[in-house]
Amino acid sequence: MNRIKALWSRYKELALYVLFGAFTTLINIISYHIFRRWMGIGLVPADMLAWILSVLFAYVTNKLVVFESRSWKLRVALREAMEFFMARVISLGVDVAFLYVTVECLRWWEMPMKIAANVVVIVINYIFSKWIIFKKDSAAKQQKEEGYDS
Repeated sequence: MNRIKALWSRYKELALYVLFGAFTTLINIISYHIFRRWMGIGLVPADMLAWILSVLFAYVTNKLVVFESRSWKLRVALREAMEFFMARVISLGVDVAFLYVTVECLRWWEMPMKIAANVVVIVINYIFSKWIIFKKDSAAKQQKEEGYDS
């Protein structure tokens, strides 16, 4: 039992990121499919709408559950939100470019390429979130700024 607790303690953040990344990916893929197949929206607009929905979900879960950034102080929350969404804009560019090249130019199968694009995006987003947006030293600084230091 102690070994399980130790493993959970060591890999909790990564495990939660993977779990909520999977949910985010499902939201992205399902909404993309709905926009494309049921609503007849074009490839790039459908991808961008799916991106917006999945990024909103990802921001809330990454902030509160994965990286445990609890501060809602306006300055802190605005910085995190802006950095989070800017990082996601970069990964959106990767996603759209990947789909455009593989599906539109090379005529590869759309859904496998959408899934492959999401794998690349998850890796990019983790790097940004872990080492830039929700880094642990900024969490300690946030608590100090809010008077929670002991």
